[in-house]
Amino acid sequence: MAVLPVVLYHFGMPGLSGGFVGVDIFFVISGFLIGGILWAELNRTGRVRLGAFFLRRVRRLAPAYLAMAAITLACAWFILLPFDFREFGQELVAATVYLANVHYFDSAGYFDQASDQKLLLHTWSLAVEEQFYIVLPLLLIVLARWRAHLPAVLVGLGVLSLSACLWMMTVSPPAAFYLFPFRAWELLAGVCLAITGYQRGLSWQVHPALSWVGIALIAVAVFLFEAGDHFPGFYALVPVLGATLIIANGRDKNIINRALCSRPALFFGLISYSLYLWHWPIVTLLRYYQGEHDLAAWQILLMLAAAVVVSWISWRVVETPFRRGVLPGWQLVAGYVTAAMMLAGGALSFAFSEGLPGRFTPESHPYIAATRDFNQDWSRCTQPVTGVWGGIEICPIGPAGPPKVLIWGDSHARAFKEGIERAAFEANQPGLLIWRPGCPPLIGVLKDELVSSPSEEAACASSVEVVLQGLAATASIQTVLLVGRWSYYAEGTGIGADDRNRIELKPDPAGPLTVRDRQKDLFADALALTVTRLSQLAKQIFVQQQPPEIFDYTARKAAQALAYGQIDPDVLRNGLGTTTREALRVRFAGADAALARVTNVPGVRVIDLWTRMCSQTACSAIFNATPIYFDNNHVTNAGALALRDLYAPVFEGG
Repeated sequence: MAVLPVVLYHFGMPGLSGGFVGVDIFFVISGFLIGGILWAELNRTGRVRLGAFFLRRVRRLAPAYLAMAAITLACAWFILLPFDFREFGQELVAATVYLANVHYFDSAGYFDQASDQKLLLHTWSLAVEEQFYIVLPLLLIVLARWRAHLPAVLVGLGVLSLSACLWMMTVSPPAAFYLFPFRAWELLAGVCLAITGYQRGLSWQVHPALSWVGIALIAVAVFLFEAGDHFPGFYALVPVLGATLIIANGRDKNIINRALCSRPALFFGLISYSLYLWHWPIVTLLRYYQGEHDLAAWQILLMLAAAVVVSWISWRVVETPFRRGVLPGWQLVAGYVTAAMMLAGGALSFAFSEGLPGRFTPESHPYIAATRDFNQDWSRCTQPVTGVWGGIEICPIGPAGPPKVLIWGDSHARAFKEGIERAAFEANQPGLLIWRPGCPPLIGVLKDELVSSPSEEAACASSVEVVLQGLAATASIQTVLLVGRWSYYAEGTGIGADDRNRIELKPDPAGPLTVRDRQKDLFADALALTVTRLSQLAKQIFVQQQPPEIFDYTARKAAQALAYGQIDPDVLRNGLGTTTREALRVRFAGADAALARVTNVPGVRVIDLWTRMCSQTACSAIFNATPIYFDNNHVTNAGALALRDLYAPVFEGG
């Protein structure tokens, strides 16, 4: 019930849009089993033997994990590009010390790797579980003298954890998803159920209705839920309650329990840990190697069969012997520590060697470099709590001094940061850069984006007001540069490699704009309103033309194709890495019309990128023989630096 929905969901089985809730079911089962064992020991002996408990955890988890990690590392050597190989090394270290959930939360960001490229992403749930089982036995030991009150304390902690989870969903959904305090309530649900059964002598045979309601709740979650920033939150209550009800009635003679005791169910139950460990690296490595191509049905079935076979071997050859004590406790712990140190040491070496780029052909090296050429130095940035810029992050650029130029934008402002800042230094003009991913630098509109949470939408809206407030109060700023992905806001969708992205603009009820039939018209109204308002606060307004979108290109896709010998370099330069002017004319019609409209506003100039980046017939991701795009619409640092002279007018006398 826990592992199969997750595995089938990860393999892309149609109809299981909520298969990820298998992890929540697993948390309840784990809490019920381990919590019950600890509580029984505490009641029987008056104490919990920590050493014996942790040794059992090592026997249960470590051997199969180390085998999976070592073989995944060997496969990653041949497949992962250097930047991803370096990132995998960090994943490996975090997973080996059961801090994977903290690592993935900490690394979550706008330019973070896609989830299906993180080979050990699934270990986040194992980290949550082990962190819980460090805290729970210690809590039982500390409160052992008052164990009559322990059930109430655990219930209270569960309620507190759930409440914190619901609150954190409004602040940081990734934190609510990954971090132990906001997931503890799911494990505590199983623990409290086990304690209730132990204390009251439950026979686990209540009424068939519990099993039917439980399976119905799980079915609703598995078949109807969808991944997104709304989970866990209230939605996680559904599978957690479903699992709790099924366990509470686990010995009742009904068809659901008979099905769960059938041979196929018991088989997958036996191999469930190994299956969870092995299935994700199998599917991610194949998808990584194939690039952007969808997996065929036969590939999915073959991978699924391979995952089951490998998991059975892992259970039979690795899990079972170690659980039965093939090694004495001290040898097992010493072996685990030694193997973990070797894995971690090897993984750390990847970071210091830039992911070993020499593993691939020289033709792929420029594109490999582009896959990691998007990190900038943000050490000068601050986020004032109070003052005119209070509540948003502001980043000084150029020489020190009162800012003369304000650069305001979305993730494209970040992408161009190195070029803009170099231009500021060359002109000896200090500036201030403010950017927020997916947040259009526009006045009078609100946005609703598919990948954004309500809290992020609200933060975007409030940041616009802070920018206007700060600009009005900072007399030294005389020039404003707007940088944005205008085609995205005009059309409401991404294109090509990011065609699943969606954004809707709506008039701000407190502003002067009205609803328009077409989003591109509302965007044009908002851009015109923005430059008009800004021109009242600064002498010169620049609007940067968006770089052309290279529809089906990403640096990673290009690097993979070259590294694996799947494409000829000339075909890449003249095919995948280009988009025709005609196709771009259609895509950019709304954005171009809006830019043409604002040039009529006094004091407004448009920075023309296309004349430099395109020929008469097409635009390319390669500029002067160097790949300058990170994905299909963001330039790399090299691209930003190559175009920095275009910013000279912005800083002239700013």
